[in-house]
Amino acid sequence: MVIKRETDTADAVPSAMFPWIIDCGSWGARRPKPPGVVLLEGTTRKIILHHTGEPAHNTTDFSRERAVRLAKDIQRFHQDERGWSDSGQHFTVSRGGHVLEGRACSLETLETGLAQVRSAHCPGRNHDSIGIENEGFYIEETPTQKLWDSLVRLCVTICRQYQLRAHHIFGHWDFRNTQCPGIGFYRQFPQLRREVAAQLGTQIGEVPERTWPDIYEVAEGTPVGGPVVTVAQYLLRNAGYPVPLTDGGQWSPEMTSAIKDWQHRHGLAVSPDGTMTAGTWETLAPELDQHATGDVVRALQGILIAKGYLGVGVDGQFDDATESAVKDLQKLHGLPANGEVDTRTWCVVTGGVIREAFRDALHS
Repeated sequence: MVIKRETDTADAVPSAMFPWIIDCGSWGARRPKPPGVVLLEGTTRKIILHHTGEPAHNTTDFSRERAVRLAKDIQRFHQDERGWSDSGQHFTVSRGGHVLEGRACSLETLETGLAQVRSAHCPGRNHDSIGIENEGFYIEETPTQKLWDSLVRLCVTICRQYQLRAHHIFGHWDFRNTQCPGIGFYRQFPQLRREVAAQLGTQIGEVPERTWPDIYEVAEGTPVGGPVVTVAQYLLRNAGYPVPLTDGGQWSPEMTSAIKDWQHRHGLAVSPDGTMTAGTWETLAPELDQHATGDVVRALQGILIAKGYLGVGVDGQFDDATESAVKDLQKLHGLPANGEVDTRTWCVVTGGVIREAFRDALHS
């Protein structure tokens, strides 16, 4: 259900349930512009993490005052420069560990867990995800311990309120063509998920074997794109579909048609919007070893580069650099580092989450 409502951030009050989150009224947020606050009931499926992406944000000023300035700067930029109604994200975490409400009413809806505010942090996922901005630029650096601890606390809270799990945590670039949330930060996601899962009391058997990124055709009028889409394009080409390799991995109508045809031919539920469902990924992605060549290897190499393995080339040859990158990624996610690309490895390569990544942190 979609609900529109008028709100004034001046009327906002601190949360009795989550007093450690600085509400919009307390940090002096502006009132949202039209169309105002749009609430979506029962849609929340994910948490998507971002970095603010400015080198100057790697500050050593950990004060509350700095966090408030950041929240105001983000809202001003999103409203005045991007033309959005309000801050794009639901919440912000500063390097000092201060947690702030972003878009108006995000804290209010968190308290009930029954609805979320339609956001503007990730086209295609603004209706079904909670977006968290993390102060900093994390290509080479990583978040401070204060930020990390507060982010874990916030993710645990969101999971509890919306009945999510740690395997529902993704990064911005899993769904868009962007460098956000940064190579350095993204490498920490397996550990972040483990800490969140442990605090939630998750049992290892409650974690699905594999959770894949469900990319699909049209995102609120903006074509979906990015390295995960490029992987899907290469895999479809390997399966014999004349899908174009588009700039920045932009989705194409040919992709939608090919995915739907593949789903039909393999007895899978056919997605009207061409969603790359788990079954679609798992039937499209072949196992690879060091003798593999061609488009399937290019699919692998392209996304390895996007994840920071800059020594890899996109030449379709499963060379030593490709094998080394695969082994490193496997170790990061708790897999045997054998350099062979099975279904589990494809899942983590594309931004998915596997059960093995949690084995050392959770009870059976």
